[in-house]
Order: sequence, then structure tokens, then C-alpha cells
Amino acid sequence: MTRRLVIVVRADPVICGHSGEARNLAEAAVTRGFDDVRIVTWPIERLEQAGLPLKPLDTVLPYSAGITVERPAPVGDYKVVDGRYIGGVIGRLVELFTDGVPTVAMSLYLSPHTTAVSDAVAVARRTGLPVDVVTIAEAVGSDITNVVRQCVAEGRFGAAAHVLEGYLASDVCVAVSQYTKDLIVEEAGRLDALHGTAYAARCAERVEVSYPAIDAGAFLHLDPEEIDDRLARRGLERDGYVLSLSRLAHAKGIDDLIEGFAASGAGDKKLVIVGRGPEERELREFAARSSAADRIHFLTDVDDAEKPFLFAGSFAYVLATKPRPEFIETFGITLAEKALAGGGPSITTTTGGVGEAVGDTALIVDVDAPEQIAASIDRIRAMSPLERRDREERARAYARRFDRASVFDVLFARVAQLERLAA
Repeated sequence: MTRRLVIVVRADPVICGHSGEARNLAEAAVTRGFDDVRIVTWPIERLEQAGLPLKPLDTVLPYSAGITVERPAPVGDYKVVDGRYIGGVIGRLVELFTDGVPTVAMSLYLSPHTTAVSDAVAVARRTGLPVDVVTIAEAVGSDITNVVRQCVAEGRFGAAAHVLEGYLASDVCVAVSQYTKDLIVEEAGRLDALHGTAYAARCAERVEVSYPAIDAGAFLHLDPEEIDDRLARRGLERDGYVLSLSRLAHAKGIDDLIEGFAASGAGDKKLVIVGRGPEERELREFAARSSAADRIHFLTDVDDAEKPFLFAGSFAYVLATKPRPEFIETFGITLAEKALAGGGPSITTTTGGVGEAVGDTALIVDVDAPEQIAASIDRIRAMSPLERRDREERARAYARRFDRASVFDVLFARVAQLERLAA
């Protein structure tokens, strides 16, 4: 064994764009000289207890040879209050960092994953055993809004400092969008203003942007006959439906989409809402009260293999995401995936980092504006085939920059530079 990549993340079966990103980085790594790739994540029962939206286990796609998913068992018994699972993760990382294999350790989400890696590296180095580890920490966005921002608001300096120090202790610090970097610097600045620290300047200097990695090959060059066959199994036809694919949460603007769809002139179309999530029951009840209720369909069993075909066959794709205290869209991975697959134009907002995911290729609406969603659907109905094709080609060309091989190469060029400097 010559080189290892360890990725610490909430991995499959969690329904989350960044669990898919971790998979894509792992798959790219095995084509780039890493002969041992480990995804270190949480036991299934802990993910279920947390209430996270999960895919059915039998729909999770297998990983390539050379990629191992590890779910360390908890450490201790019930007396270790809420620390048993993180203890298991940190303990396993220490073992991986001290077995003599040169390792790159990447964490997605600063809390708890980057703090776990930072703690494990510190322990590993104190053991006196040989340690050859380069660390990459990726801030996704909700790790700032849900942790650092909350700590600042509640005056909990120590907890905020723990997250930021773990981040800045990493060899490479990245954020999934420029918006996310700006958010980090902004929240760090608020902490500085209260306590006289210098986190904003340190983050502004250290943090670079690394967009989420997407498997473009899974979405390109789809067989038209297979698209039609896959759609027929769902009772769908090409261009016969408006599509939403996301966690079922109010932050995704699904209620606005339902209202806008019902108000549009798309009486001959269905609305297909794909996903699972914490607000599924409320959204189903909202849809049932809609004047278009008989044309709204929820699909909760779509796997990663089927997703590209639903994108490709859609009349339009809508992500009406909106900022909420618990969540802000810091990129919009599904928008890039949709652009690669083709299909009708996307309708979205400019919340967070969405603009970086779509460039000028989508129809933009304001948040909380179902009437604008209705108008955009009607605008797509009025488009000529030539305009639709031009939009599809421009969107696909823009989204190719997020292919996992390109993203991986740029990110790991930074690692190689550090290694050269250390040699």
C-alpha cells in the first residue's frame, strides 16, 4: 500500500448532496493513484436515531474496488453521554493515521467531522508513532450557520473557537462556494468583534473555494430509449412533468412550487416531487389541498441510478430554495446534475451559492414568490424548440466544470504543492 485517502462525512444512505460528493471524490481518487480509500462515517442506527432522511439501503449503489466504507462502533456504554459515536470515529482515525501509510484525510462539515480529524491528528502525533497525514477541511455552509452562527448569537465563544481552530489547523481549508467562504468570514468577524480575536482575517487568507464534485458521466449521453422506458415505469412521459428533487423541507421552497404550479397554465403537466425529509407529511397535506392535487405525485423511492433519467425527461426542474434559520443553500448540487442530464430549463432563486451552480443558464425567481414560478413555467411553455435546445446546451457546458475528475485534480494539486514544500 502506497497512499491512502480518508474521507470523514455523513455518507450513504443519508440523502444529502455532500454524501454524494464524498462518493465522487472517493471514486476519483482510485483513478488518481490512491490504492486505499476509506470513507469513515456513522453506524446506520445512529443515522436513523438522528432523524436524517435516508435512502432505502437496497438502493445504495456499490463503490468501486479499493473503496471501503467504515462505520466505527461506539466507544463505552450509556454513561458516556452523547460522546460514544464520535469517540469511535476519532479512535479509528488515530489507528489509520499511525499505521505508517501516507494519508490524506478530508473532512466534509466542520462540526463534527473536521474537529474529529483535528483531534485525531493531535492524538496520533503524541503517540510517538510515525504519522504522515495531510488534512483537507471542507466547509459546506450549514456547519457555519448551525454551529458558529448559533454560538455567536448565544455568546458561546469556546464552542465557536473550537470549530474555527479545528478548521484553520487543517493543511488545506476549502469552502464549497464563494458564498460559503464569505459566510465564514462574516460570522468569524462577528466573533472577532465580541472577543478581539482575528478569525475573519485568518479565514479570508486561508480559505479557498472548491466546488462540489459531481459524476458527470452518470448524467451525460443517456440513451433516449432508456429515458422513455424509465419514465413509462413511473407512468410519465418526456416533457410531461415539472420536477422537484430535494429533501422534503420548507427551505427547499416546495410549498411555493406547489402553489406556483397550480397557478400556471401547465394543466396538461404533472408535478413530480422526489425525495424524503422532515416535512414530508406537511407537504403532502399542502399538496392535497391544492387545486392541482390530482396532478401532484410524490416519489420517495428514487435511487441514484434513476435520478438522471427523471432529470432528462422533465419539462422543467424547480428548486425554489429560500433562506431559513436552519438552512441556506450554499451551492445547489442538483441544479448542476440536472444541467448535465438535459431536459427542460431550471427555475431557481439566487439564495446563497445557487448562482454559482447555474451561472446565467436558469430562470431566476424571487424567494417566496409562487406567482413568479407560475410565470416561469408559462414562459418555458412559450419557448421554441431552438431556445430550449440552446438553454440545455449552455447549461450542460457550464456544469461540466463540476465534474469530479476536474474538481479532484484542482483540489489535490494544492495537496501536492504542500507536499513539495515539505519535502
